[in-house]
This record gives sequence, C-alpha cells and structure tokens, in this order.
Amino acid sequence: MVSTNTIPKEEGIDQALALLKEGYDYIPNRMRKFNTEIFETRFLGKKAICISGEEAVELFYDTERFQRNGVAPERIEKSLFGEGGVQGLDGEAHRHRKAMFMSLMTAERLKVLDEITHKQWEVALEKWLATDTIILFDEAEEIMCRVACQWAGVPLWAKDLEIRTKDLSAMIDAFGAVGPRHWQGRKARTRAERWIAYIIRQVRTGKMDADEETALYQIAWHEDLSGNLLDIKTAAVEVLNILRPIVAIGRFITFGAVALYENPEKRDKLIADESNYSQMFVQEVRRYFPFGPFLGASVKNDFTWKHHQFKKGTLVLLDIYGTNHDPKRWEYPDVFWPERFANWDGSPFNFIPQGGGDYDIGHRCAGEWITVQLMKTSLNYLAGKMDYDVPKQDLSYSMVRMPSIPKSRFVMRNIRRA
Repeated sequence: MVSTNTIPKEEGIDQALALLKEGYDYIPNRMRKFNTEIFETRFLGKKAICISGEEAVELFYDTERFQRNGVAPERIEKSLFGEGGVQGLDGEAHRHRKAMFMSLMTAERLKVLDEITHKQWEVALEKWLATDTIILFDEAEEIMCRVACQWAGVPLWAKDLEIRTKDLSAMIDAFGAVGPRHWQGRKARTRAERWIAYIIRQVRTGKMDADEETALYQIAWHEDLSGNLLDIKTAAVEVLNILRPIVAIGRFITFGAVALYENPEKRDKLIADESNYSQMFVQEVRRYFPFGPFLGASVKNDFTWKHHQFKKGTLVLLDIYGTNHDPKRWEYPDVFWPERFANWDGSPFNFIPQGGGDYDIGHRCAGEWITVQLMKTSLNYLAGKMDYDVPKQDLSYSMVRMPSIPKSRFVMRNIRRA
C-alpha cells in the first residue's frame, strides 16, 4: 500500500489566495502541472485532496466513502445554500429529503413548468418590442424568477419582482466572492428566508392556500424521518432551493445567447431541431461555459483508491470544470461543438455541470431536467421567435470570477418578432 505522500503536493502554507487568483483554472492548472488526476493542497489551514476525471467522479459520489455534512464553508451556507438544506444531509436523512424533491419532477409538473416558461417569454418579448435596448442576463433572471415562483406556488407581487430577483441573483453571485459581493449575498439570503418563512407560516396556519402539487405545499408539509414538520427556517431554505437554481438558469441562457452569436451557422439547426439538436446544443452550453468550479465532500472512513490513502475527515474537492473539459473524454474540449453529444454515452460520471452520480440517492442536482428543458425553451425563443441586433460589446468572461458571466451581460437592441 502506498501512502498519501505519493500524491503530488502543492507547495506553500495555504493556497486560498491562489484559488481566488486562478478561479476555475486552479485545479486544472495543477492537474496539468503534475500530470495527474489527484493532488494535495491546503485551503485556510486545512488539507484538501483535489481529484478530476470520470473515475474520480464515480469515487466522489460513493456515499459509503464520502459525506457532505459540515463540509460547506460557513460563508457558502450563509449566502448560497442556506443552513439545514438537503445539500448538507447524508444517509437516510438525505435520501428521505431528496425523495421529496424528486417527487416534484414528474412529467406532469415539468409540462406545467414548460407552459409557464413559454408564457413568461411571451410576456417579456411583448415588453421588449417597445424597448430600444435590453440586457439579456438581467431580463433572463427576471423571467426565471417569475417562472420559479409561479411553478413553485410562491406568491410574487409585481412590486416585489425586482427585489426578489435581485436577492436570488445575489445569493448565486456570492459563490466564490469576497468583500461586497459576499456580503450582498448574505443580506439577500436573510431577506429571502424571511420572505419565504412568512409564506410558510401563512400556509401552515390556513391563511394562505397552496396547491398540493406545488413545491410550496410539499415542503411546507414535509415531515422528517421522525414524523415532524421541518422547522420554519429549514423549510424556507428548501423552498429557496427550488427558486434559486431556476433563477441561476439565467446564466446558462445568457451563455447560450453568446454561443448562438458566436456560432451563427448553428441557429438554423437549433430551430429545425432535427435529431434532437436542441438537446445537444444545450448540453454543450452546459459543458463548455464555466458554471460550477468544483464540489466538496469529506472522507467518511479511511480507504485506499488507486494506491492512495484517504483519511477520515479529509476534505476532497471534485474538479467540475476540468472534468467537463477533460481531453481524455472530450475531443477538442475547448471548441464549442454540440454534435459531440450525438454519440455521448450518457454516463453520470463524465459530464457533470450540475454534479454527477445518481439522482435519487446521490447528491446530483434534482433540478437538472428543469435546467435542460428551460434552456431549450428559452433558446428556442432567442433563435427562432425573435430577431435582434447585437451591438459591439465585451462578450468575454472571466475564468477567475466565480460564478462567471459575460462582461457585458449580452446587450440586445431593436428586438422584433421573427
């Protein structure tokens, strides 16, 4: 048995500053440097093992070897995830809570979601026809906020749309941030949890009706393994775990618009949708552009993998961006090429923009189907139901800023129906 000292090790007392300086490329850069798929480093005084690639993903999602409880840094819980949510659960408690989320992903509910999305794009398009210039990223997040709330059964007054959208967006934008962006995310989460907690109290006291098919109802009345209702704060966190990821789709939609603009020859293919081309296009947007940089877990019990020892309690980071650009799996990984998905094997371990592994018992995002469907519907509008001008602007995006977004947020002018 080979000990962990055979794992390539990044020199230095702490690499937190290097991570902030390199962003999405921090782990891939060292994988190339060491010519490996595993290396050791240190963040905030704590040892961490970074892993990448298909075999590493399969390892990472082995619930007998890894756990999530207590792994997310406080700054992430206070802004992005919230405290007590499904992301930090393990074992039977996680499976029970995850089953509640998966019960919302029926074909009927997804059809309702798609219908809502179509209607909200029509509302937005009508507004844009009378507007000279829009910023797509801002508009897409607002559309997704409307969609999320209506589908989840959360009442949203028109006068509150802007603040609710901004708060959900700020929570997402706080990931990987320090300084003002982080604190804005924390304040936004506090406001958002207070908003949803009030609504849940109204539902539980019978002062507000909620459709039994909606996320609001299911979460408000969800019982834990002991048969107790979730406390109000945790229930609010879980409702936000429905709303926030849907608003986050606004980033993918914006990147999709960039892909359409930079690859105009693919527009007709997307509209025609032969051989389910829209699915391939959306998957390539999710693979190609930076979204989540990495995920963390801690070792549950000592084990050995590929002659390397993993000690109980060790932090392990899975390289999402690097795995989605792994040249061992993806031919020409830095080229935008949707056709690659025509022959994709469908593995849950080599394509992980929203995590990998099993949906039902693992920590893979329950809303991945939602992301794909809403992106297809949204890009269908951008490609086939409207024409618009794209003025000169900076469509580049930072690989250091996490989460990334095109610097100009995609400005559109002179919008008209196709």
